[in-house]
Amino acid sequence: MNLSLRKVALAAGVMLFAGQLMAEPKRPECIAPASPGGGFDLTCKLAQSALVNEKLLTKPMRVTYMPGGVGAVAYNAVVAQRPADAGTLVAWSSGSLLNLAQGKFGRFDETNVRWLAAVGTSYGAIAVKSDSPYKNLDDLVQALKKDPSKVVIGSGGTVGSQDWMQTALIAKAAGINPRDLRYVALEGGGEIATALLGGHIQVGSTDISDSMPHIQSGDMRLLAVFAENRLDEPEMKGIPTAREQGYDIVWPVVRGFYLGPKVSDEDYAWWKDAFDKLLASEDFAKLRDQRELFPFAMTGPELDTYVKKQVADYKVLAKEFGLIQ
Repeated sequence: MNLSLRKVALAAGVMLFAGQLMAEPKRPECIAPASPGGGFDLTCKLAQSALVNEKLLTKPMRVTYMPGGVGAVAYNAVVAQRPADAGTLVAWSSGSLLNLAQGKFGRFDETNVRWLAAVGTSYGAIAVKSDSPYKNLDDLVQALKKDPSKVVIGSGGTVGSQDWMQTALIAKAAGINPRDLRYVALEGGGEIATALLGGHIQVGSTDISDSMPHIQSGDMRLLAVFAENRLDEPEMKGIPTAREQGYDIVWPVVRGFYLGPKVSDEDYAWWKDAFDKLLASEDFAKLRDQRELFPFAMTGPELDTYVKKQVADYKVLAKEFGLIQ
């Protein structure tokens, strides 16, 4: 074999090896780090459908649930026990980043995973049952001023969580000590909706994408959504923002996926390429809209930079509320 043929053969071998390294994961899985029915579940199921529809996966990812610590259990499990598992995606949200900012994920921080993709955004919201006496945000604020212990608020996670922060910002704007509010810590939007509809809480601090199925069924109402302006969707146009009611609070809830810290560069590149193609697809945009999510597309190094800046910003906010030193 002459030198030129050797080079061709070697190049072909390298390409074949690279192709094998970057092959479709054999048993893809999406971990929703909460109970079924909430935003993490929605995020996984969006990717589950879309990746098959775009023929980026031949078989749907299985969706599994790993509740605990609003993401902490799943984060620790993937980093410590499955760090190189290229087939395992984990859903994250802005709430995950807020918890990371406060050290709620234990010994691991935002540098311990490979941030893969952000696929959409929702917005925080304040929900009540359809027959609630609170007709707007000010009705709720007046009740809290009168006696905060009489209003039971369900939130995903404990003090300092994203849902807690939403009502804490309202309380602060109204001159109420957020620590006086009465919270029930729940594991995500699914449990919040169940507790609210069951009458175990009076108010749910949640997000709009979790809430819309219950809004459309007539079981729940939203007192406010934490968006810059009213959302331009037919079923959402009637929902007032907190800002228009005199409370200048905006809280986007970005949703996406990360991979374990030791997933190879080749496998990471396969997933990044898949999500880049997905996020450019008009069919994906339709699926995202059906799940009440709004456009927010970011992958790879750009997302890594975004995540780390958000965590830094959340640390500043957490210090303002005395949640960290």
